[in-house]
Amino acid sequence: MALFGFEKDTLLDLTVNFIPLGIILFFIAAFAVVPAFGVDPVFSGMQFALMISMFLLLGVLTYYAGRAIENAEKAAEAAALEEPAESDPKVEGTTAETAALDDDGADAEPSLERTDDDA
Repeated sequence: MALFGFEKDTLLDLTVNFIPLGIILFFIAAFAVVPAFGVDPVFSGMQFALMISMFLLLGVLTYYAGRAIENAEKAAEAAALEEPAESDPKVEGTTAETAALDDDGADAEPSLERTDDDA
């Protein structure tokens, strides 16, 4: 199921923003029902303006973060399909010696055995 055009994994990533949105929405409703600080049009207006603006800004930020995550996942999938397998020893130019090296030139699994030079 795609909610707002986001996949399930993206929605799971955005949960960290949905929880504060729910908390802010709870306090907006709570202060609307039970005015804890009295009813003053100026202070209540500022209070609700701050809470509603933070709710809206976090909502917009969450939406664009979800779009960025979706685009990054699509780009990563496209890049994975375009690149050949680098670790395949049958790829031209790869020898047994270079197949065991990482990108930085270090051995993939360093030896833990002591040699005569270590003593």
